[in-house]
Amino acid sequence: MDPAHAPRPSPVPAPVTEVSDDEFALFQTLICREAGIYLAATKKPMLVSRLMRRVNALKLPSFGEYYRKVIRDGNEMVRLLDAVCTNETWFFRNPRHFAFVKETLCPVWLAEAAAGRRPRRVSLWSAAASTGEEPFSLAMVLLDTLPGWDLQIIATDLSSRVLERAQEATWSLEKNGDIPPALLKRYMLRGTGTQEGKMRAGAELRSVIRFRRLNLNDEIWPLEPEAKFDAVFCRNVLMYFEPGRRERTLQRMLKLLPPRGYLFLGDAESLNGFKGMRMAAPSVYTFKGNNEGSREQGDSAPEHKGTR
Repeated sequence: MDPAHAPRPSPVPAPVTEVSDDEFALFQTLICREAGIYLAATKKPMLVSRLMRRVNALKLPSFGEYYRKVIRDGNEMVRLLDAVCTNETWFFRNPRHFAFVKETLCPVWLAEAAAGRRPRRVSLWSAAASTGEEPFSLAMVLLDTLPGWDLQIIATDLSSRVLERAQEATWSLEKNGDIPPALLKRYMLRGTGTQEGKMRAGAELRSVIRFRRLNLNDEIWPLEPEAKFDAVFCRNVLMYFEPGRRERTLQRMLKLLPPRGYLFLGDAESLNGFKGMRMAAPSVYTFKGNNEGSREQGDSAPEHKGTR
């Protein structure tokens, strides 16, 4: 063939680096509908930074084309939701919550079991488990305080990507500074050889936790139909939900708590306005009438505004 008439290669599209206001509005609506997460206009740079590599890897000419791919492809929808999740976490984040479990709730549960009012069993839900630091912190506290008990922690997250990392139960040794030394020595294994510089949760710790992907905005949550949790940890998540979805999600969570159950929220979140609930400790809530585990007797503990 004459080289002059050879087919020319298709031009490589220029890298996509910006999202228009109209395109951002499409993603805003989609992400809120699918995950309950509201992206304010100030989050536009964040959306670009988290999706730009994927858009260009697919050789798409615009964010609008990527949006059209997402709504046609369920797997790509999962990728999108994974990308927009904020997964900041660390071991024993907000230490007073773990102190409340150890020093206040565990003694109540032990006393109830001794009196025959409950089995020697505790079930907790970590509703935004991220890369696993929260559920593994809870597991350390429970194993250390309730030896011989049947312990179960359900760890869920919207992001399948971070759940895979959580199930590996392996972290950089740089993370060990947040773990109390006695618990670190008892429950964590130090890596050697190819795992040098890493630590892994021991088998006893891993046996307590079950992982599941769960979108808090879904109509059905993949939990046991009759699930009841002694405590639910849902911290620093609902602050990103628009108000109506936040309230509906909280109502559903409260139905999974028994009358003496507890809900742990982030310091920037609250149950203000929820009838029948009271603060048992800063950012820890239970039902009115449940005085067990309270720092103060009476209808409610003082209002507290914490810092993140």
